[in-house]
Amino acid sequence: MTSTDESPPIGVTIFGDRYRIRTDRGDAHTRACAKYVDDAIQRAHMTGVAEPHRAAVLAALEITDELLRSRREVEQLTAAVEARVTEVTERLESIAGNAAG
Repeated sequence: MTSTDESPPIGVTIFGDRYRIRTDRGDAHTRACAKYVDDAIQRAHMTGVAEPHRAAVLAALEITDELLRSRREVEQLTAAVEARVTEVTERLESIAGNAAG
């Protein structure tokens, strides 16, 4: 989230603490991010982690795991799409070559 001095602060609550965040991402997006983080911390807390900072660290690890798995999936999908585009391009070039010859 990018902080800008011109944007009005958005109030969010994460694990019972209130935060005022300045961002150019918009109110709905900021609230969705805060809810996602709060949900992750709440899940960590429900597993028996009592200390808020430990729950926050576990939540950060969970969210980072999701991010890295998603990035890896995007890379795999991108490679698959690029391979398919190359295959289709080669077929079209072959067809165009046969039609010209």
